[in-house]
Amino acid sequence: MSDVVIRTHDLTKTYTSGTNQVHALRGIDLTIGRGELVAIMGTSGSGKSTLMNLLGCLDTPTGGAYELDGVRVEALGKNELAAIRNQKLGFVFQGFNLLPRTTAVDNVELPMLYDRSGRKRDTRAMAIAALERVGLGERLDHESSELSGGQQQRVAIARALVTQPALVLADEPTGNLDTHTTIEVMALFQELNDAGMTIILVTHEPEVAVYAKRIVEVRDGRVVRDEPVKNRRSAANDLVRIADEERSAA
Repeated sequence: MSDVVIRTHDLTKTYTSGTNQVHALRGIDLTIGRGELVAIMGTSGSGKSTLMNLLGCLDTPTGGAYELDGVRVEALGKNELAAIRNQKLGFVFQGFNLLPRTTAVDNVELPMLYDRSGRKRDTRAMAIAALERVGLGERLDHESSELSGGQQQRVAIARALVTQPALVLADEPTGNLDTHTTIEVMALFQELNDAGMTIILVTHEPEVAVYAKRIVEVRDGRVVRDEPVKNRRSAANDLVRIADEERSAA
């Protein structure tokens, strides 16, 4: 097994509207190793969302090469990309994207029901194990509407990791959460990463990126910064500090 999960070379994406061309990505070279926790940052229009879509096999590049967990994917067709997404990727979105009036365990089990690989698995047991891993073992039969925002995002994270993907992609995963819940979610991401999970999160918030190990900043379709996080914060320690401050103020 390679230590590299993502490798891109001169990745480009151009959108054409009539006679106008928009160069969303202008040659991205990026390597992400197994076990990294990387924050991709950039302002609106920087190209970070386009890059996320390409890395997540939700779109295809105009040019360049993309290798995901040892598989060249830049020229794959829609059905092949769908299979790659199901087998190698887990997604977490800002809006949770859970099915309403559906239990937590059913939401988590859903990705495995679309698995066409023919693997024989106890999908219900795997969904339960994933929910227990994110601290929701006592909320298995609760519907989405019965869960807080933080709990809903934990269900979404369990759904992302239940297929044991090579990579979890999180797109603004704390965008709809308050500060305390944001730190709780980042503590979970750090815990999963410490256990070996490779995670990429897209965020425009520096206070979220400080929990990553590495920051990749995109501007005008190019990588303008790629460096380790200085003074990286521990979300678990921050939660303890907040609790201490709340007790002192009570």
